[in-house]
Amino acid sequence: MSRYRHRLPQLSHTLFLTDGGLETTLIFHNKRDLPLFAAFDLLRDEDGLAELRAYYAAYAALARSQGTGFILESPTWRASADWGAKLGYSGEALAEANRAAIELMEEIRAEYETGSTPMVVSGCVGPRGDGYDPGRKMSAAEAEAYHAVQIAVFRDAGADMITAITMNYEEEAVGIARAAIKAEMPVAISFTVETDGRLPTGQTLKDAIEAVDRASGGRVVYYMINCAHPTHFPTTLGGGEPWTRRIRGIRANASKCSHAELDSAPELDDGDPDELGRQYRELRRALPGLTILGGCCGTDFRHVERICLSCREAEAA
Repeated sequence: MSRYRHRLPQLSHTLFLTDGGLETTLIFHNKRDLPLFAAFDLLRDEDGLAELRAYYAAYAALARSQGTGFILESPTWRASADWGAKLGYSGEALAEANRAAIELMEEIRAEYETGSTPMVVSGCVGPRGDGYDPGRKMSAAEAEAYHAVQIAVFRDAGADMITAITMNYEEEAVGIARAAIKAEMPVAISFTVETDGRLPTGQTLKDAIEAVDRASGGRVVYYMINCAHPTHFPTTLGGGEPWTRRIRGIRANASKCSHAELDSAPELDDGDPDELGRQYRELRRALPGLTILGGCCGTDFRHVERICLSCREAEAA
């Protein structure tokens, strides 16, 4: 059942954590065979379900121990129609997987949430195409129709909000925002950028955020950046312009490599957790609204813990 849909607690100045790189953790650390990076496929059986539960529980316990909020981002980045079909899911089986994912998030919230550590259940929506390469771009109307199906399942399952992760072009982000708004769901949009701080299409982050805000009537609750290293985008955030205040979350990669380099890398580059923690601390100085901290490719519990502790130390100083 939705708890925070009409009053998202992360819109305050309270620090919120979320998880790290789910898929890379499953593949490289847990040695899971994960076709198409589809973590939701683990919901099929008890072993997979237990593995996902343990993964999220560790982060939820960290948030509780540190007195922060937590966003339970469902393992459904690949659980939309095209990806589901490639894995042999019927429409109803895919809907059931999305419902099961939200149910798992709610179970973890029930176990770990306290009065001072609110835990928000977010229905994670991923790109229709590849996360690094937009490929065939949809119009905003096509994207709205495509993603509305998954968003409706999240709404009916009781998710508090929708988060679109690894958006790499404007039109898809607009379509998701409009679908969520029509479903009366709060929606956050997370863009990915290349090493030059621009979207894979070449569009600046500033132009993408402002375009989505115009197209959605400013009803996206906040924006995030994910699947990029902190060294890739700081120069695009300078000046304190109004659009930068719309950025509330960062889920960075552990590696400084480009998307193309990561795609071809045979081994995991997990970077330096301590350095990443310090970089997040600097990002919080540059972005006063930055309160949601987590990781993406190559990050795991160690990285998120160091990010949390580093930012906590800065608050106490």
